[in-house]
Parts: sequence; C-alpha cells; structure tokens
Amino acid sequence: MDQSSWLLHDAINAQAAGRTLEAMNGFQAVILAKPDHAMALNALGIMAIDRRDYTVAVGLLARAAAADPEAIPLWMNLAKAQRGLGDDEGERASLSRALAIDQTDFMALVRLAELHQRLGEAAQAAARWTGVLALATQMPDRSTALDAMLAAARAYVDRHHRAFAEIIDSQLGAAQAAASGRAKRRFTACLDHALGRRPLYTNQCAGLHYPFLPADEFFDRELFPWLAQVEAETDAIRGEALRLLAAGGAGFVPYVDQAPGTPANKWTPLDRSTDWGARYLWQYGQRIDDGFEACPATAAALDAVPMATMPARAPTAFFSLLRPRTRIPPHSGVSNTRAIVHLPLVIPPGCGFRVGGETRQWQEGVAFVFDDTIEHEAWNDSDAPRIVLIFDVWNPHLDADERALICDFYAAADTSGFRPEAIDAAAAGDPRL
Repeated sequence: MDQSSWLLHDAINAQAAGRTLEAMNGFQAVILAKPDHAMALNALGIMAIDRRDYTVAVGLLARAAAADPEAIPLWMNLAKAQRGLGDDEGERASLSRALAIDQTDFMALVRLAELHQRLGEAAQAAARWTGVLALATQMPDRSTALDAMLAAARAYVDRHHRAFAEIIDSQLGAAQAAASGRAKRRFTACLDHALGRRPLYTNQCAGLHYPFLPADEFFDRELFPWLAQVEAETDAIRGEALRLLAAGGAGFVPYVDQAPGTPANKWTPLDRSTDWGARYLWQYGQRIDDGFEACPATAAALDAVPMATMPARAPTAFFSLLRPRTRIPPHSGVSNTRAIVHLPLVIPPGCGFRVGGETRQWQEGVAFVFDDTIEHEAWNDSDAPRIVLIFDVWNPHLDADERALICDFYAAADTSGFRPEAIDAAAAGDPRL
C-alpha cells in the first residue's frame, strides 16, 4: 500500500468516527501526494457542500469528475454544488454528463426535471418528469418521500398537459366546429388521444379477426343506407316488444348463460339472470319461428335488412332487455367481420352506451351501428326497463368476395370437427359458451 492509500485509509476512518477536521486534513494530505485522487477530491467537495462553501466545492468536485469522468456520483455531486452556487448552466452540463453515461439514472433525471421546472422550461420539465414517472413504475419498494415527489411530478405533468390542451382547443376550436361530421369526429378522437384525454381502442376478437379493416368504434351512417327504413318501423317494433314484456316477458331468456362450474368472473352477476334478457328472432343463423310469429312487424323489418349470413353464427337478432339498475360490464365480441346494429325502443333517463373512447346516449328510434370487437359496455341506472332491438350485419368494409370466402371458411371449419372459434371464445371468456 502506497503513502496516499495509507493517508486515505486514515482519513476515511477519521470521518467515520466523526473527527471531521482530522478527516479533512487527511484528505488534503492525500491530494498533496496525488493531486488527481478522485475519492479524496470528492470527499473534500462534499464537506465543502455541507458547510455551504459552494465555490470551493465546485472547484474540488470538478477536479474529481475530470479525474474519473465515468463515475456518475461525481457528476451528481458537482451538479449539487453548482445548484448551491446558482450556476444553472453548470448544473445542466453536469447532469447531462451523468445521463450521457446512463440515460436511465433515476436521480439524474429527477434533478434535471427539477432544474427545467425551476427555470420555467415547462415543456422540457414535463418531458423529464414523464420519464421519471415511467422509470418509477419499475421501483416496487418506494419510500413515502419518493411517492410524494412522484405525486407532485404527476400533478405538474397534468397541469402542463391541461395548459397545452387549452391552447390547442382555443386555436383549433373554430376549424373543428366548421368541419364535416366525419372529419370532426375522427380528428377530435385523434386530438384527444394526442392530448392524453382518451385512449385509442383496437379490435379484440375472441374468434376470427379479419385484418386491415378500420377499427372504428361507431360506423358512419352513410355505410348503411337502409337504416332509415328500419327506423321508420320503430313504433310498430316497440309495440311488439312491449306486448312481450306485458305478457310477463314471454320468451325472454338470460343473455348470459355460463356452463355450471364456471369460476366467478365479471359475468357472474348476470349469469342466468334476465336482468339482461334476450328475446331472439334469429340466433346463430337459425330463425326462431315463434319469435317471428309473435313479432310480425319486427320480422318484416329484419327481412328487409341485408343481415350477415354465416353458417351457425349469423344472423342474430333479438330484443335486448336491460332491467333497472343493471350494468353490462366492459367486454368485446367474437369477430370483426360483423357490425352490430342498435335500434333503441324504450330508453329511460340514466341509460348509456360506451364503445371504446366514445359514449353515446341512446335515442328512441335513432339507430347506430358499432364494432362490438372494440371494448364496450352498457348501463341502465334508471328505475325502468331499457329495450333495444339488436341485430348483426356484415362489416361494411368487406366486399362480396370476402363475405363468400368467410362463409366458406366457417363451413370448412365446422365440418373439420376442430371448432377453432369455440376454442378462441372459451379462451376469451365468452359468456355464451
């Protein structure tokens, strides 16, 4: 062991024992013997910080970092001294050097975020705090103090996003209002996602997922020119549904019917319950004759619709009854080859329907069409039943050749005996299995 090592050993022991002056003299002796000794320079620099002598601290710690430029703690200590001295640009440079060694160094990111915030560099501060928050998710054992700092960071980022959103909204509001219905809806969804106000949802198919189709939550009405014809029959269709209900709900069955022994899941509260009931006219491609006989106006309206026709799968058409204070949990459907039509018949106040990031209120007699493989949910918070006619049609973005090929696939799958769709649906927890 050379002389500087002995001197360092003694200085460290003195410091550990609380003999500060002796330790300081010892570290200074090390530097006299070896002027570029990074550990001794760092120790003296920290002592200078402790007594708030930031000018001396910066000089010592700059020498330490120059002696061992790959040591992140030396750059962090230098940044601390520069912060005490009020040297913002020096602190920025030191923190940048630390991050140049490791871009994921947590405290370097924190200190740089604090610096940006202190200097009023809002965009840079929000970006750095966002990085800090992302990195913190990988830290399971966090202290109370750290959680408090992260909460403050999250609040800062949220304020920044709100301020930015206000500027964008004020500058684009007039242009958005003047845009066509389709452009306005799509751009608003784009903007809200960019501003963190809504997520974007994609297809989550339990069965056949047809690629390259637009993942739109609600389809444009123009794609279904026959909708107005169905809407014109609303009064007659509603009358038939109400007569069924007045007759004690004749023919209504639970929509959710899970196999005995199914573990508890999100569908359990509705399992075998007519709180969400269905009166079928078509089910899995089979016409329900007594439903057609009981509801001739509804049957005629459906016969005039180009419904989906898939072997043993479609069409399906039914009156959907949602009893008071009942909620259908978020879920997604089987295949995006279909589109689902809702014709609202009886809609008390307090009902709602969400598909992806868009929530709509049903309006009696006003139909809409949506993609049920995008997460959706429904609720009836009123004291009266809600009734909607639901049926499926082909996804309007499929052409005739594609529809024929899909039917051929299902026919071949069924004759194969493998039932791939049933396996996929079981894995996805389809409540109707």
